[in-house]
Order: sequence, then structure tokens, then C-alpha cells
Amino acid sequence: GGSQTKLGSALDSARQELAGLPLAGLVMVSDGADTTDESLSDALLALKAADVPVFTVGVGDASLSRDIQIGRVSVPRTVLKGTSVLVDAVVTHTGFAGETVTLDVEDEGRIVGSQELKLPAAGEPTAVRVRFTASEAGARLFKFRIAPRPGEMVSENNARETLIDVRDRREKILYFEGEPRFEYKFIRRAVEEDPNLEVVGLQRTADNKYYRQGLDDADELAAGFPKTREELFAYRGLILGSIEAGAFTGDQLQMIADFVERRGGGLLMLGGPRALGEGSYAGTPVADVLPVVLERGGKSSEGFARLKVQPTRAGIAHAVAQLGATEGASSAIWEKLPTLTSVNYLPLQSAKPGATVILSGTDERRRDQIVLASQRYGRGKALVFPVQDSWQWQMHADMAVEDMTHENYWRQLLRWLVDGVPGHVEVHTSTERVEPGETVTLTADVVDPTFVEINDARAVAHVEGPKGTIDVPLQWTGERSGQYRGTFVAPDGGLYTAEVKATRGETALGAGVGQVRAAPGDDEYFDAGMNAARLRRIADETGGRFYAASEVRAMPEDVRYSGRGVTTTEERDLWHMPILLALILTLMCAEWAYRRAVGLA
Repeated sequence: GGSQTKLGSALDSARQELAGLPLAGLVMVSDGADTTDESLSDALLALKAADVPVFTVGVGDASLSRDIQIGRVSVPRTVLKGTSVLVDAVVTHTGFAGETVTLDVEDEGRIVGSQELKLPAAGEPTAVRVRFTASEAGARLFKFRIAPRPGEMVSENNARETLIDVRDRREKILYFEGEPRFEYKFIRRAVEEDPNLEVVGLQRTADNKYYRQGLDDADELAAGFPKTREELFAYRGLILGSIEAGAFTGDQLQMIADFVERRGGGLLMLGGPRALGEGSYAGTPVADVLPVVLERGGKSSEGFARLKVQPTRAGIAHAVAQLGATEGASSAIWEKLPTLTSVNYLPLQSAKPGATVILSGTDERRRDQIVLASQRYGRGKALVFPVQDSWQWQMHADMAVEDMTHENYWRQLLRWLVDGVPGHVEVHTSTERVEPGETVTLTADVVDPTFVEINDARAVAHVEGPKGTIDVPLQWTGERSGQYRGTFVAPDGGLYTAEVKATRGETALGAGVGQVRAAPGDDEYFDAGMNAARLRRIADETGGRFYAASEVRAMPEDVRYSGRGVTTTEERDLWHMPILLALILTLMCAEWAYRRAVGLA
């Protein structure tokens, strides 16, 4: 009902309501639209078992003669405030080949991004990438819209709405550097004006002596690099500079690997004479998580290289590589940047199979090598940036004083480093949107301070809706460690924000937030042509037949009359059936005797 079409539910309801009646079949008149995620399979199986064929009649045009549709929009569910968001959309059309349209992004009616695209031949989907900045915190409803063109048959499918949780918080990153160098100074300076990034610096000045910067309190990192998982896992990102593997204990090296795999943090390893293979990381747990294969044997025989850096084909559309307002502007900036140097030779073929090479560099001998690569590992991600002087993008004589390329690069890189890093309580909703009156399923993943899943926590969701708040207890599912689930009904249209707080005994474990909006759906307007394939499937699987509207006159001849299920009712008095009467009396007496024997009568 409402704004949804549920073919499976409709067929099932008809079958149940007409059960017991002699049916020659069911007739369904529809355009084949089905806006829910429910499968038809169960309903069709029940009809087939009951030997009830469905005769389907298709109505409407198979395709619209003039229409533009935004088919799919891929957006993150959460972003950090101030992040430049890249969104991919798919646009299809009929009747507008060769025309240029503009995809706008609106935030509360304000246009925050736009991208032009030229429509190809009819029926060919067009992928378009649009960029905008999430500048306002909170749950934001972004609309992706193409203005309707003259003659369009359906305009409602020119827009898609999606909810993004824009979070305003400081992401804490630990940067451990093994020696005083410009790279440390300029990376920290590049992000110090970013209100959502907090880089805590730990620089080794001598054996067991450290210079600390950006601390929350005087005790933080007082003994150097963290020695416990709880201390290290308090950070969301970790940068390792020119620091050799021998500076860590075996357990600390394993902790760094666990930081990525188990905690879900972001690890970035920079280049330098004590980094990567030159720092003897090959064969350590840290090498396992990196996106490149490290060679054993210390110093690279290739030595020093000067690199001209460019995005790869895979990296040109990556968030980190967007240095300009458009892809064209970004390409121009990359072209003019000064060269960087590296003492860590990593040829392109050293990238692991699951890794993405985002930036590459060409040296004086025209050899290409990795400059920035990443890969997912466990819950987190690991990156390598094997150059040692990105500060040249700030201080080189060819760079204007007011040029912000270095700052923009590092802010984007570190924001992406910590993007998607989980907290101690992560909340997920079953869907982004429900119909008013529908049930919402909340799922929370709960871990302890060392990010081990726990099953004996108490989790409660505080749900704030348009007309008040309710508390929803979440129970351990038993399906997976650390997973808790609960449900609530969203009775009114509007935004529902659920904050899940988890405790273990008297200890607070953390809190997480999820959102869902209740609003009438608009799926009816998408793929608005008749879905003949779905109607044929319904008919074929139940033994019926599909008819176009022009063929429906043939239906009466095809429907066979069925004698199955003809029912007659015969009534008899119980005392005219003495055997049955005696059996019933015997059973009643036996039950009374049993209840008396056990004291129930």
C-alpha cells in the first residue's frame, strides 16, 4: 500500500483469502513494478504448490519515448565535516541523445556541487562523477537532480535523495618520526588549521629520548611509542616516518599490524633511509599489512631517485588526487608540481594483488615506481608514500607563496586515511529510508578497548524522532560475536536518530549513532516502463500466461475450468454415530483421570 508496490504480498494475500474456493486461476493486471526488496519466489512457490496459475496482463509502455533518469547514486553513509566528497551517479535516457545536461547536488535547497554531462545514444548508461564539500554537520539530506527537459514524460525520476551523516569531530592521528627532518615539520603544519584533524607528533631525538607535540595531556606518550594495544588503539590513524623496525619490540610490530587488521585503523608509512625495506621491515608483521612487497636485505641497490609524480589511471579519480576544482584542473596542477626524491625503490610490480597504486613517479631513467599505494587489510587500510620531501610542494622556488597544494594534498590524504575507521560502538540501520509506520532494524557492533568483540554488554538505543524519544534495548544476536540488534517502528514522517550506548558492568564502552528517515518512497517513478520480464516470470512459474493489453481478449479461452476443490458439507448428529461418541467420552474420562492422578483436578 501507500507509495509501494508489493507484488509478492499481493499474490500471497489473494491466495490466502481465496483458499478453499475452486479457482481456475488468478488474473493480475499490472505494469510489473515491484518497489520492495521482498522476493516473489516464496509467493510463486506457494501458488505453484496449490496449482493456481496466474494470468498476467501488462499495461503501460515498455519504455518511455522521452525521459531522463538518475539510476543509481553511490554515496558514503558517513563523512567528516569539511571533506570533499566524490559521488558517482549513473544516468540513463531515451530521446535526448547528444544533449548536455547538468547534474546538481543540493543541500537543503542550496546547490553545493554540479557537473555537466553529454548524453550518449538512448539506452546507454552514463557514469558521471560530481564533487561537493560536506560543510554542514549533522544528518544532511542531499538531492542529486537534473532539471526536467521539455517533453519529458516523467520528471520525478530526475532526482535522487540520500542521507549522509556529516560528523564534526577531531580525528586523532599519531605520527612517529625517527629523526628530525623537514617532512615531519611540514606535514604537521599542513593540517594544523584543519579543525577535524589532530596530529600528535612523537619525534625521536636520541636513544630513548623523544620530542612530543599536540598532546591532550602530559602523560600521553611519556614513555615513547605505545606499549599496549589499548593505548595505541585510542588513535584512529598512524603515520610511521623514517623509523627502522628495530626501534620496536616484536610485540609492538604485531600491535601495529593489529591496529590495521583488528582495530580498523589507517596506517601510512612514509619514505626515508630507515623506512620500508631500508628499515628492515621485510618479514615483520607490519610488512604483511602493507600494499607492497618489501625486499629483504637492507639498502636498495637502486639508491636515490628524483621522481616526477602523476596520478595513475586508477588514481586520477581518487579523492586524494583531487587537487583542483575539476579533474582537468587537478591534472594541470599535477603537471606543474616539482619533482620529489626517494631512497626507497618500489617498482610498480611490487604492488600486492589487492592493492591500488594511486600515484606513480618517473625517474631520470624513465622507470616508473610507486609513490602512493593503498590496500584494505582486515577492518582497516594501509598506505605507503615512499618519498621523503613532499615539503618541496610548499617550499620549492617554483611554488607561489600563496599556493595551497601541499596543504590540500595532506589534508585530503589524512582525511582519507581515517575515513571509515570504526569506533567502539558502530550502528547500522537496515535501510536508509522506510515508509512511515514501518519497522526499523538497528544493529550495533560492540567491542572492548582492545577492539575484541564482547557478547555480555548492555546496549540501549536512544531514538529521537519527529515527535519524541524512545529507548530501544538491543540484544546479542547470537549470530556473530559483538553483534546486537533491536527494532522500533517509525510512525511519523521525518528523521530518526538512534544513539546506541554500550556498557559492561559499570564501565562505559562507548556510543555510536545511526540515522534513518521515514518518507513516502518514489521508486514507482523509476524504470517506469512496463516490466514485461517480471510479468512473464510470474505467469511461467505458476503455469499461467502473459498477455499484452492488446491480447487480453484471448484470455477466456485459455483459462481452464477446474473441478478441483469442489466442496460439499454434510452434517450429522453425534448420537447417530455411537462409535465416535464412545471414543470421545473415553478420551474425556481418560484426561480427567490423569489430571486427578497428578493433582490437577
